[in-house]
Amino acid sequence: MNQYPLWRYLMIALVLGIGAVYAAPNLFGADPSLQISARRSAPVDEALLTKVVASLDSGGVSPARSELTENRVLLRFANAADRTKATEILKTALDSKQYIAALKLAARTPGWLLALGGKPMYMGLDLRGGVHFLMQVDVDAVSKQSDERFESELRAGLREEKLRYRSVSATPAGGVTATFLSAEIKDAAVSFLHDEFPDLIATDNSTANDYVVLLKPSEEYLSEARKTALKQNLTTLRNRVNELGVAEPVIQQQGQSRIVVQLPGVEDPVEAKKLLGATATLEFRMVDTAGDVDAAVGGRAPVSSKLYFERNGQPVLLSKRVMLTGEYIIDAASGIEANSGSPAVFITLDGKGAKIFSRATREQIGKPMAVVYIEQQDGRPVAEVISVATIQDELSKRFQITGLDSTEEARTLALLLRAGALAVPIEIVEERTVGPSLGQENIDRGLRSVLIGLALVLVFMPIYYKAFGLIADVALTLNIVLIVALLSMLQATLTLPGIAGIVLTVGMAVDANVLIFERIREEIRNGNSPQASIQAGYEKAFSTIADANITTLIAAIVLFNFGTGPIKGFAVTLSLGILTSMFTAIIGTRAMVNLLYGNRRLTQLAI
Repeated sequence: MNQYPLWRYLMIALVLGIGAVYAAPNLFGADPSLQISARRSAPVDEALLTKVVASLDSGGVSPARSELTENRVLLRFANAADRTKATEILKTALDSKQYIAALKLAARTPGWLLALGGKPMYMGLDLRGGVHFLMQVDVDAVSKQSDERFESELRAGLREEKLRYRSVSATPAGGVTATFLSAEIKDAAVSFLHDEFPDLIATDNSTANDYVVLLKPSEEYLSEARKTALKQNLTTLRNRVNELGVAEPVIQQQGQSRIVVQLPGVEDPVEAKKLLGATATLEFRMVDTAGDVDAAVGGRAPVSSKLYFERNGQPVLLSKRVMLTGEYIIDAASGIEANSGSPAVFITLDGKGAKIFSRATREQIGKPMAVVYIEQQDGRPVAEVISVATIQDELSKRFQITGLDSTEEARTLALLLRAGALAVPIEIVEERTVGPSLGQENIDRGLRSVLIGLALVLVFMPIYYKAFGLIADVALTLNIVLIVALLSMLQATLTLPGIAGIVLTVGMAVDANVLIFERIREEIRNGNSPQASIQAGYEKAFSTIADANITTLIAAIVLFNFGTGPIKGFAVTLSLGILTSMFTAIIGTRAMVNLLYGNRRLTQLAI
């Protein structure tokens, strides 16, 4: 009686061993570090590392360790003061247009643990420090964007129906005005537009000599478009931050037009703004070959054209009308162009975008088209022409763009295009930085609360339950190790409420053992033998323990699904703690009791 087969002991030992290995990275701490990465095609190589280290040495600061990878230089420092001094030195030593120096905390995890996939768990904003932004979404820009899109689609639709018009243009007051050649054409156009554009409300503004129709989007359409734009901005920000490597960000809607962004571990708010603004999109425009470029440089551009510059500084005059924008891009991959061997980005459009682009390029075969690359720099859009090529054939769902400086830039552009462009502009209206010192204070307080709670339980259990109390103490300690290991393996984020969840788990884990031990005591009082009492204690207490833990787990899952921010942090650690406590409090303690008391003649139990 009360004996496990060998395989079960080995299974328990294996689980605990894996838990110990993956919890271990959290013991090594992190170094204050500087990460230097390149903008565009700036080289990140041994020459850069040598230059950086030499600059720091001449300034009286030496990094404790330096690392060079494919696209970054990581400098580790002994303390935050040295890192601050190094930051000031590198501001003058490095060209800010070519390189970014970002503050971060780099884990000191040994190489052998990294090789096994061991990483420390992420710390939330309240523990690790980081930046908090409140962003205002310009939902009013949806109206303007809708007018511009409808203007282009109306022109194309009327041409396809062979309904001749004098002009189709967006009005400053909102809406699109269409002027026709005759009343008959106007009536036919209104009938066509009513069927093909049900979201537009047509108002006849004709006079004696002009046949004019004003088309405005309905309020229902604009309301839904604003909601969609806000959701798209949320998705874009999540994709952008995730693809750029910021761990476990919090990005959520606040009210009808605001978004909260929290980036744990990012200590430099300026760098965080660059991460958030580092999106890119493309515009495809026709080259205005008839316009005077020199006059445009002098400030006299044609009404229908706009002046841009290529990367070599060469001015080029492009049509104001956009053939296609990046919003229709559903995939982008970097690669090498087959014929020239130059870097390229291979673009895939959605169905609507493919239709628009096919129609636009079909009408312009033999004419030059420009690809305009737009990115955010210092909070404002900067546009440049990366490619001008003659349209040789009709372009559709898949095509490629070239003219990029390097394969690294091609990868970056593809990444940012996959992340998407913002549907409408955003503006940072509030920013806060949670310093690592405050985060460390929160960690110390949280750790102190866990240790005090654990210590009280560890002292109480042996006093009240003797040897069985010591077994419960061992299981409780192993339970915390397994929680930390799971948080590390899942790369979940530990927050201050998450620490509260661990403290609650400590109480719930020992509660399971209390139920088992009290049941064993009851069986002994009823005159059962010690071995039978152990067997009955675990079997009869199991259903009660399972019911209590399952109902708590359901509550934790509901909190995770419907809660946000701190509530989710609490739900994560509580859920993991319930699962690990079931393992350690039932299977773990039973294994230890079996090893100590199983298959022995007993007259009494130390309980």
